[in-house]
Amino acid sequence: MKKYFVIGNPISHSLSPELHNFWIKKNNINALYKKIKLEESDLKNFIDKLRNDEIHGINVTVPFKNKVIKYLDKLSLEVETTNSVNTIYKSGNDIIGHNTDVAGFELGLRHSKINVLHKSVFILGAGGVVSSIIFSLLSMGCKKIYLTNRTIEKAENIKNKFDEVEILKWGEIPDFDIVINATSVGLKGDSLDLVLNVKDKIFYDVIYNPKETQFLKEAKKNGNKIENGKFMFIYQANQSFSIWNNVIPKIDDEVLKILG
Repeated sequence: MKKYFVIGNPISHSLSPELHNFWIKKNNINALYKKIKLEESDLKNFIDKLRNDEIHGINVTVPFKNKVIKYLDKLSLEVETTNSVNTIYKSGNDIIGHNTDVAGFELGLRHSKINVLHKSVFILGAGGVVSSIIFSLLSMGCKKIYLTNRTIEKAENIKNKFDEVEILKWGEIPDFDIVINATSVGLKGDSLDLVLNVKDKIFYDVIYNPKETQFLKEAKKNGNKIENGKFMFIYQANQSFSIWNNVIPKIDDEVLKILG
């Protein structure tokens, strides 16, 4: 039986096992997918299990998307550009790091009919997924990207990779069409310490569980269109699954029901 894992800390919110195990069953694959909470000091030993064929694939979530890179042998172009890994697999004797968040974000936006062409986007946060979002936005013809983070150095590290991005101090609000919460604030029901008093904009939260964070609830109340990270999550998982199993799983109503 093949074994797949998603690693992170925290990890309890992840619905990856529900989704992957559904597709595993649908496609009659002899495998099991689990979530596991790790410390940073556990990463090398865990990746060695893939090297030794004890496990067969790893998804990576916060806060390890950058931290796993030093334990890998080869990186995809997406990883080299974003410095972020969310999918690890073995090819021959090499451990490969790939980033399906890039395709996941773009396919998710297209699914939700959110057009970023010639639009201004304001991103909150500078964590592991932000580089992937910027990579996607630029490839989709986004006009302007603003980035803000409480720790400005982290935002500046991202600007080093993407010169097109404009850094703003936390609390500065630009004129935007779409705002993306890429922080982990909202996972536990908490609120961002940021006032976004606007109407008729698109508010997007990378978080998909809970379905509506405080960020989205407040935006909805003010008459904005809201979208969570559900479709990004589904499409990045779809890409990971196809890499490991050589099968592209269906995204249908049954899949959507799993995520509520």
